[in-house]
Amino acid sequence: MRAGLFTALIAATWPGGQVQTSLAQTRPSVSPNEVAKVSPRKENAPRKDAARSDPHTTGFVTGSAHSTEFAIAQDIATTLATGQESGPHGEVALRVLPMVGNGGSRNIIDILRLAGADMAIAPVVLADRLRERGTLGDLGNKLVYITPLFVEEFHLLARAEIQSLSDLAGKQVNLGEEGSAGAVLGREVLNNLEVKVSESNLALDAALEGMRKGQISAALVVSGKPVSFLARYAQGDDLHFLSIPYSKAMLQHDYLPSALRHEDYPEIIGVSDTVDTIAIKCALFAYNWPIRSERFPLLELFVQTLFSRFPEFLGDGHHPKWREVNLAALLPGWRRFQPAERWLQQQSGGEAALRRAFGRFLEQKPISNPPDREQLFQDFMRWQQRQQGR
Repeated sequence: MRAGLFTALIAATWPGGQVQTSLAQTRPSVSPNEVAKVSPRKENAPRKDAARSDPHTTGFVTGSAHSTEFAIAQDIATTLATGQESGPHGEVALRVLPMVGNGGSRNIIDILRLAGADMAIAPVVLADRLRERGTLGDLGNKLVYITPLFVEEFHLLARAEIQSLSDLAGKQVNLGEEGSAGAVLGREVLNNLEVKVSESNLALDAALEGMRKGQISAALVVSGKPVSFLARYAQGDDLHFLSIPYSKAMLQHDYLPSALRHEDYPEIIGVSDTVDTIAIKCALFAYNWPIRSERFPLLELFVQTLFSRFPEFLGDGHHPKWREVNLAALLPGWRRFQPAERWLQQQSGGEAALRRAFGRFLEQKPISNPPDREQLFQDFMRWQQRQQGR
């Protein structure tokens, strides 16, 4: 949070490009067994034809159109679209194109295969597993990360007669489309909890309609809270969230404890109620374009624009998940995109200089019983801004 605050304070003066518009593109449907059938030999050299891609458009693969991940991508596209001037023929320096994907491991494959896909939001645990498995070649060289993002919570929405996980035994439960995070990890979690269900793999809107008709007992959604589609659909249907217990012995390496609260879903969760659940981390990954390729400077421009305008996403008009993002956070085992690393290092140097000035500021402002040093540093930042405004 402190790193995010500092970045917010200095980013307003950082130069960067902006974008003109955004579109949503639906990816063709994927065979359920496609991930399992990937040929290691073919994937060792994925064919990414940069020449055929729009030189001004960066493709951004997300989860389904109902997911928070898509909302985040759309947030980026629409926010960065403001303020950019068009060229003489209407061209723009940068456009962000959200592309609807299945989420999960499929998003990683899309980065490797699709010519127009430069980056994707994907669960870190699934990216780690694909890299360790090696079926897609040396993923550590093919992918880089731009920044870790936020955690994605497990939402297990159930009909009124289902009061606990044990009630789901033998029942029809939708885990999401095959290859999605819900399908892969939901199956794993339920098996580890020894809850044997009859699995379906429908899109979210079809699954919720099946619940309404009594054909499906529960549906799992793995996405950052709050998922606005869930909140709207569940109103008046007497649906509720089931608790998913966190077990350190079973889940500590890949999962985090989390909770769903009234403020997240006021129409589903009571004012004083809390639903325990689990969560996974997600990150913004990118294809590791060669420095001399035409896609590299486009992705560099995207990073500079996003990072410099990051404070804009922290306001009330944007998804609350933005407030979990720390641009400077690390992703163990992965390399960061070079321009992103360079941008952060430059900010770090600026912070060092400011903190030296902060020391001089303290010398001029003797204080008895001083408050928290970081809070005092924030006071100094405001003082510094007033000085610059004279």
